[in-house]
Amino acid sequence: MILMKKILLTVFAAAALGGALSAQNYPAGLIDKTVAVVGNEMISIGQIENELMYRKANGMASDASMRCEILESMLEAKLFLMQARIDSLTVNQDMVSSALTQRIDQFRQALGGDDQVEEYFGKPLYKLRQEWRSQLEEQSLTQQEQSDVASKIPDLTPYDVKVYMEGMDPEDLPVVPIKYQLSQICVYPDREAANMAVKEKLLGLRERIVNGERFATLARIYSEDPGSARRGGELGMAPKSIFWPVFSDAAMSLKPGVVSQIVETPDGFHIIEVIEKKGDMFNARHILMKPEYTSEDREKAFKTLDSLRTEILNGAVSFELAARFYSQDPATRTNGGQMADPNTGSSYFEIDELKPQDYNAIKDLAVGEISSPIESLDNEGRSGNTVYKIVKVDQIIPAHTATFEHDYMQLQDEVQNQKAMAAVDEFIENKIKETSIVIDPIFKECDFTRASWKQVALKSAE
Repeated sequence: MILMKKILLTVFAAAALGGALSAQNYPAGLIDKTVAVVGNEMISIGQIENELMYRKANGMASDASMRCEILESMLEAKLFLMQARIDSLTVNQDMVSSALTQRIDQFRQALGGDDQVEEYFGKPLYKLRQEWRSQLEEQSLTQQEQSDVASKIPDLTPYDVKVYMEGMDPEDLPVVPIKYQLSQICVYPDREAANMAVKEKLLGLRERIVNGERFATLARIYSEDPGSARRGGELGMAPKSIFWPVFSDAAMSLKPGVVSQIVETPDGFHIIEVIEKKGDMFNARHILMKPEYTSEDREKAFKTLDSLRTEILNGAVSFELAARFYSQDPATRTNGGQMADPNTGSSYFEIDELKPQDYNAIKDLAVGEISSPIESLDNEGRSGNTVYKIVKVDQIIPAHTATFEHDYMQLQDEVQNQKAMAAVDEFIENKIKETSIVIDPIFKECDFTRASWKQVALKSAE
């Protein structure tokens, strides 16, 4: 579905089957109890089962060792949490509130509302809010402490990077993927005319609905949202926060059965009919239509770009000068057409950072060559943002093993990450040695990834 994020739900069943089972399950009839103590922090069966349930609800595959994995991650988190309390770190309540809202909204959408969430988890929503907020607050402290530990490593010098490289097998050095530096000249279609045309179509559909035709029937025929069109445009009961704000605002302002005026979102243009509203949730139907550009638009743009390409290849004008005068993309025109990643500002692109249309146009070109005119999308990558362009390959950096001379920044990041991981690992090992820790014998057979936890579990079982 275009408008909403989805999470996959799977049915959870507690594994409490007869007899004393393996460490990954519990004896029959075992009630919630503390199964691990880390200093003055406790972990219960209920916390492990809640996390297991949450992971499964988010589509994570489980196996017999998942409870052991969850316990180990909780044990390590408690070590950081204890230190965070000693260091008097404070919870980032804004991040906690945002994460809590997102979590609740995900389950509301997936399950169909508050009642269904309560039924699935077997608890009232206010109780879930309390539990999840407490969990997220602990996560906030844990993550801050872990970041503090990782950030205390000294600043790296070129010598550190060189020592790192000399101590590694050349085959283990990171590989830098192929990168492209590109320039473009863009021509836009007549977007105003295309938008007007799609609006006229939607106004016609709205009039037909107002005159008695069924919204659902027209949605099945005309809506360009495949996820909802087959359901007569129905989106299902969901929190307003998961939709584009302008869409939510329009829907929440409607009375059930009333058809909205045209609403524009990054997905296109909509008309909306609200079926039901409940608090900050609603169920609505919509018909989505996207601007379409004519063959005349394409032919006109391609003709212009072909002429420019010919002039550039004949030496009559440079690509850079042509871009400054003729390109209609404001982001690249002032740079002589040179493209840059809008997220990082880098002028070098890996393959997966390029739009598929752009990569297909340049993948067989050599440095200095210019593509034929292509149809692509602008940097927003949204519906209706079609753009026609020619692309020039300015530079190609072949895939290669990282070198100190050419890839210092990447190697520096690699060393930084390695040292940060080592600092975190050292913190955990030291804390295990100096902290009073008890693990219930039902987990003594767990194959923990860290040998220290295995030793603690076996000692606790003695």
